[in-house]
Amino acid sequence: MNEAAPAPDRAADPVTEPRRRTVELEGDEALRLLSGAPLGRIVFTRQALPAIRPVNHLVDDGDVIIRTHEGAALALHAQQAGARGVVVAYEADDIDLTARLGWSVVVTGYCHLVTDPEEAARYRAVLKPWTDQRSDHVVRIEPDLVTGIRLIAED
Repeated sequence: MNEAAPAPDRAADPVTEPRRRTVELEGDEALRLLSGAPLGRIVFTRQALPAIRPVNHLVDDGDVIIRTHEGAALALHAQQAGARGVVVAYEADDIDLTARLGWSVVVTGYCHLVTDPEEAARYRAVLKPWTDQRSDHVVRIEPDLVTGIRLIAED
């Protein structure tokens, strides 16, 4: 008979563990941190449910730019939505799992396909996908809301 081992107690020992707290980030600081992150997660709606995909990105003049492929649900939704775009969230973080310190940023806004050929070519030249899949589409997330937290040690 297979008995599951008890889950390790992940509760921190208040005597030996340093105390931590969260500090809200200003929008500019959150975008600065995001621009230095190599990877994030795009959150969008697929068949009326949330879908999340890891992607690399760049931040350009406050907008988040990612590349995607022709048949991707995000590209299809953005194309169908036309000028109004689709609501998405984009999240990235850098958290030290041992020290439990770091930051997390979420950008929420409308996502549009970049349709200007010169602009799309410029982004394709500097933003290289991490997969071998052909990613011809470029999408821009125009932030309506930029939030973030920093996890810091309590003094």
